[in-house]
Amino acid sequence: MTARAADRARYDRATAAYDAPLALVDLAAFDANAADLVRRAHGKPIRVASKSVRCRALLERVLAREGFAGIMSFTLAESLWLARSGFDDVLLAYPSADRAGYAELAADPKLAASVTVMVDDVAQLDLIDASRAGGREVVRVCLELDTSLRLFGGRVRVGARRSPLHSPAQLAELARSVARRPGFRLVGIMGYEGHVAGVGDAVAGHPVRSRAVRLMQAAARRELAERRGAAVRAVRAVAPELEFVNGGGTGSVQHTAAEEAVTEIAAGSGLYVPRLFDNYTSFTGRPAALFALPVVRRPGVGAVTVLGGGYPASGAAGPDRLPVPYLPEGLRFDPQEGAGEVQTPLLGSPADDLLIGDKVWFRHAKAGELCERFDVLHLVEGDTVTATVPTYRGEGHTFL
Repeated sequence: MTARAADRARYDRATAAYDAPLALVDLAAFDANAADLVRRAHGKPIRVASKSVRCRALLERVLAREGFAGIMSFTLAESLWLARSGFDDVLLAYPSADRAGYAELAADPKLAASVTVMVDDVAQLDLIDASRAGGREVVRVCLELDTSLRLFGGRVRVGARRSPLHSPAQLAELARSVARRPGFRLVGIMGYEGHVAGVGDAVAGHPVRSRAVRLMQAAARRELAERRGAAVRAVRAVAPELEFVNGGGTGSVQHTAAEEAVTEIAAGSGLYVPRLFDNYTSFTGRPAALFALPVVRRPGVGAVTVLGGGYPASGAAGPDRLPVPYLPEGLRFDPQEGAGEVQTPLLGSPADDLLIGDKVWFRHAKAGELCERFDVLHLVEGDTVTATVPTYRGEGHTFL
């Protein structure tokens, strides 16, 4: 029996009493992935990206481990909810236009002490001030550095379109604006190098492309390390009491941790290891989060139909954004239908051994987005479900 076949047998035994569709997290794999992230961070703390987890119980589990500290959230409403739930170090990774949320933040000393908001434009400071509604708490602020690689005089850009603050001088100028402004305190700098951390460099069947990605990423890491170091020095000249410099992501942990200017690493997807992280040379993780769909039809030889399955991930549309059949091995989508909203045909010889009601296990393309489809996660140890915990959705929260 292969290792994957053994996992399928374990998961089927563990969830025999539960009807699919369902989702699980293999805690042994989750914990092993967490340990690997810590190893690659070389002593720098890891701030957990909640967007990639979306389950309070699992956030608590990983933050109880040595090497993890703080949360990187994705909306202001989520940040406030987490802070009220007892998480006392929440960095909002994206600017917000949530006026009601800012009013709550500025009126509550506990929230203001626990949550740091992201800005990259004076207009965002104006919006926060206009939203205070009489609240006088000091708002903790982090500046975001644009990490994109610009080539040929800026005519070619590699990387996500995020912050407009690309140069150390631009970052320092906004830092001075924050320092001059009552009601704000500059405490951090963040830079997410998604073109390094979030792009696989060993795509099966594409050796030339993979080589090009590795060359691009090596150049990007060198350029960013120099520019980020200069940016941090420039901002510290304005705000000497800067508390943190956050960088990285699951795919670049060890490289970002090697930068002297960086004090902490962001990571989250590496806990679940969705299918997009199969294409990296820098690390190998264990798939920890899976979902199961039930066989409901047997339309012919070498074919079964499962209920549901159309769970595409965000990003530019393409086959790499689709979930993949994982267990039993050897199943594939029908190219004429793909993953359907209500039903999904699957082809391959293993289909002939599947009966009505059997489970087919899938891996999602991206990490936390899976939790938008399921109210609960079944936590598996060995071949037993040891706990069933709510996702954000199961607690009544869909923040985006």
